[in-house]
Amino acid sequence: MKKFKFGKVKIQKVDPGQLDDRLLLINLYLTQGLTLFIGLIIIFFQKRNPLSLLAWPEHAEFLYWSLGLAGVMFGADFLLSRFISEESMDDGGINAKLFRGRPIWHIAVISAMVAICEELLFRGAIQHGIGVYWTSILFAAIHVRYLRHWIPTGWVFASSYGLGFIYLQTGTLWAPIVCHFLIDFVSGLVIKFRRET
Repeated sequence: MKKFKFGKVKIQKVDPGQLDDRLLLINLYLTQGLTLFIGLIIIFFQKRNPLSLLAWPEHAEFLYWSLGLAGVMFGADFLLSRFISEESMDDGGINAKLFRGRPIWHIAVISAMVAICEELLFRGAIQHGIGVYWTSILFAAIHVRYLRHWIPTGWVFASSYGLGFIYLQTGTLWAPIVCHFLIDFVSGLVIKFRRET
């Protein structure tokens, strides 16, 4: 049996053009699985029940918050795209590579998985311990591909703060999950169907 040596593992910057579709999806699913695992571990140490966090709310009022925040964010994104160059909002081409050739059902699956895993970790676990502000700073920091430009980094921070706010207002994790899903899904569809300039 061949032994695996951790010393030979190298972490290096990868150009999005170097990633094939299979490697990109493996990376996405592994990071989201890790996100879910870390979230569940934190919730376990907080002595809270993840199933109660994910219990479906009795009333649909949370949907107003989800749809409202998603609408505000789409409006703000539209305004930003009118006044700010595309290079300033560049994520290195990862989103385009991820969504452009993807079928609609797969965009929906990816959006749902990311929304559930990230919201369980950030709003369900981390925000419970350190609050909305510091959670939003951490959320912006882990979105490494945006850190090259201050505008997308600020945008990710503001988005995270909004998601944390609607979680506090509604008391249900489904409010930020639905909002996060809508933002990712609609953004994925825009990328898929947008004409190349």
